[in-house]
Amino acid sequence: MTISFEGRVAIVTGAGGGLGRAYALELARRGAKVVVNDLGAACDGTGHSDAALNVVAEIEAAGGTAMSDGGSVTDADHMVAMVEKAKAAWGGVHILINNAGILRDKSFAKMEMADFRTVVDVHLIGSANATKAVWETMREQNYGRILMTSSSTGLYGNFGQANYAAAKLGLAGFARTLALEGQRNNVHVNTIAPTAATRMTQDIFPPELLERFRPETVAPAALFLVSEEAPTGAILGAGAGVVQAAYITLTRGVALDDATPESVAAQWEAITSRDRETVPQSGAEQAMTILQRLQGN
Repeated sequence: MTISFEGRVAIVTGAGGGLGRAYALELARRGAKVVVNDLGAACDGTGHSDAALNVVAEIEAAGGTAMSDGGSVTDADHMVAMVEKAKAAWGGVHILINNAGILRDKSFAKMEMADFRTVVDVHLIGSANATKAVWETMREQNYGRILMTSSSTGLYGNFGQANYAAAKLGLAGFARTLALEGQRNNVHVNTIAPTAATRMTQDIFPPELLERFRPETVAPAALFLVSEEAPTGAILGAGAGVVQAAYITLTRGVALDDATPESVAAQWEAITSRDRETVPQSGAEQAMTILQRLQGN
């Protein structure tokens, strides 16, 4: 089976370089018409450049179809205008990859709250802005594929990235909820946690690993998650050609006869035992498992 995007219209935010560029180029190579969105800012979100125009030129030189958009994902009105422009030109929007992001790393003790808010605004609120702009179109056409970009930092934490972690785990929860809400209208929403040597991460990779972790090695997982065959509600890790699945699990827990802080401490080992843990498919399942334990199951 060959995965094709012929007849599909895709928007990729933050596509002027790194992962977004890799996604845009491969989508176009497989037949999609691509909106290349990028503010062209530095890693901290400041400044502008013609990065999106350069990627459009690459796509067109290879025989593909693309248009550039230089707006910020933090501007909800501009996201609406970007979607309307794509619909006017190509008739719809079928794929959205929320990839735009910035870094402002510091330990939380040294971090200004302005830097916390800015990172959350770009990653989390920016993804919500772009998603809201395409949501009704996808519901009306009974087809949509949306990808959120989380991170191992969001899923597991990382020193010096409290702002980034908060945004990235928020995106995973956002995606899980939209997967439930979109399923009736064939709108699938998934999450990717990429590991790649990009402009934002190149300083942490040893030189000998830069080639192995190039952005193109993440693109296969990302494109599968926005294909017609995609699941919904999945979280995939990807890097250097390795693809992993991540899960948020729930232990069976313990029904405490006398619930006190002391009884929680005394039963800690049983409470945290991963024997027979589950992967809930919605938040309501936590309440269901509590009821089951109260009934002795």
